[in-house]
Amino acid sequence: MTKDMTAGSPTKLLLAFTVPLLFGNIFQQLYSMVDTIIVGQFLGTGPLAAVGSTGSINFLIIGFCEGVCSGFAIPIAQRFGSKDFDDLRRFMGNIVWLAVAFAVALAVLTVVFCRPLLQLMQTPADIIDNAYDYIVIIFAGIPATFFYNILASALRALGDSKTPVLFLVLSSVINVVLDLLLVVVIPMGVAGAAVATVISQAISGFCCLLFVRKRFRLLCFTREDAKLEREHVKILLNMGLPMGLQFSITAIGSVILQASVNLLGSGAVAAVTAGSKLSNLCCCAFDALGVGMSTYGGQNIGARKKSRLTPGVRAGMTLGSIYAVVILVVLILFGQHLATLFVDAGETEIIADAYQMLVTNAAFYIPLVGIYVFRLIIQGVGYSKVALFAGVAEMAARTVVGLVFVPLFGFTAACFASPIAWICADCFLIPAYFMVLKRLPNDPKPTKDPLPPPAADGV
Repeated sequence: MTKDMTAGSPTKLLLAFTVPLLFGNIFQQLYSMVDTIIVGQFLGTGPLAAVGSTGSINFLIIGFCEGVCSGFAIPIAQRFGSKDFDDLRRFMGNIVWLAVAFAVALAVLTVVFCRPLLQLMQTPADIIDNAYDYIVIIFAGIPATFFYNILASALRALGDSKTPVLFLVLSSVINVVLDLLLVVVIPMGVAGAAVATVISQAISGFCCLLFVRKRFRLLCFTREDAKLEREHVKILLNMGLPMGLQFSITAIGSVILQASVNLLGSGAVAAVTAGSKLSNLCCCAFDALGVGMSTYGGQNIGARKKSRLTPGVRAGMTLGSIYAVVILVVLILFGQHLATLFVDAGETEIIADAYQMLVTNAAFYIPLVGIYVFRLIIQGVGYSKVALFAGVAEMAARTVVGLVFVPLFGFTAACFASPIAWICADCFLIPAYFMVLKRLPNDPKPTKDPLPPPAADGV
């Protein structure tokens, strides 16, 4: 079901959109969390560290894929807001061609250069083979990542945040079953966890496709709509590439930071793995809020309702900040117990380090809310290139911490890398939002006696 976000209370609209999407993001995180839990409990700390050591390059590549898909959906939201459904379908047709090209090219390149990347990151010798076995399969499954995310992003652009959740729930259950089968019953090791993730995502993509064909005819394009058009491709690339690069540029800093953590040993890597997985789960709400802000911004600017943008920003910051305070309290009270999901209770040093990382990050979640709210609404109104510079700020901050402070202060410095990066990004994004706001056209003045709608053709 589509949802028009151009009228009504921004708080209620964002809450109604974000809550179902939050559950979807949680189940998406369960893909990787279940892998990690099963690997840690059944295969041990070494394989756990191996899977964790791939997190930054996983984010570098898969984050780029997801960012591109989200960017491609922005013109869909804008055309939906302006009710130009014919052009919406033309954009959808062009998106498919671009998605296929990106998926194939990225899968080939990442599989070929996978091991050199791990070596460049100074992955410890005792875990590099397991790390390669895991991440090379994830990279080979990039077409499945594009398949699901293109369709899910298009549905969200129309205001439907519930349908993708249903398919993620189904695929998450399948993922758990396949993890147990391919890791515990059939001893495929870490490779089994990766295969389970790829198969599960492919299934969710097929389910989305069947649903779109049956219930969302608005997204179904004809052969004529699918003709590549230079102007449409240009708009899509201008939206998609900056959003993809936003993730990748941010991830470059994470890769450098991960390389520094790798030098601290497998124990530190395992602690970062456990802490990052739990932190990512907690941040699902921010991801959902960000998608809501992008859709809200896209639809309202398409409908020429600039005046609704700032109330939407205030609503997003309020909702996100309330959640940030609540989750900080939860992690302070229960963070150590949650860390035992990933490592044996006897690994007290790893658990203590994971807890330190969790609480340090959570103390700075409100600046993280600012990133998701301001960056995504800037991107939603069509200024993806402007928001790209926030990723540069994050990359620079993590790089400095990784290269300078982690060697000096060890694990504690690594815990502060993300909070410092978030604050640096906010220092750019907040002024950038008000700059963009000045450039956007004002709402059209209402007429006292509006003309009746034009008659349909032939009437």
